[in-house]
Amino acid sequence: MLRPLPLARLAVGATVLAGVVAAAPGGSAAPAVPLAGTCWATHYGPIPPGSYTASGEIFDNNADTAATSLTRDPQLPFNTLVKVTNTANGASLVVRVNDRGTFAQTPQEPKCLDLTDGAFQRLGGVIDPDQGHIEVTEEVLP
Repeated sequence: MLRPLPLARLAVGATVLAGVVAAAPGGSAAPAVPLAGTCWATHYGPIPPGSYTASGEIFDNNADTAATSLTRDPQLPFNTLVKVTNTANGASLVVRVNDRGTFAQTPQEPKCLDLTDGAFQRLGGVIDPDQGHIEVTEEVLP
């Protein structure tokens, strides 16, 4: 039988989490250089209302925001602005990094960003029927 977590322990956990988020590097450390080559931008898909991003924001599936892979090296800090351009149609959009994903970036599947459904569609991605990804270039902005 599971016992409820005492309120004091929950408060301590929230305080520790707040300290970790506050210590995370800001977006100003990202270099203003294009990243090498092309990669795949995917999209989130259905997310339950009220869900939170890794940065602590409430998730908005229509915002111009994105997640980067936890395996990305170097990692893009939260609030980094990235200009994303669809290589197939030239459409571009500036997104802000506010989340982390567990997707891996490999030579076979070079996934670099997981966009909100709204941002994915504004770049020309098709959700129904789902094409899965679009090939993009990305440029980190100052």
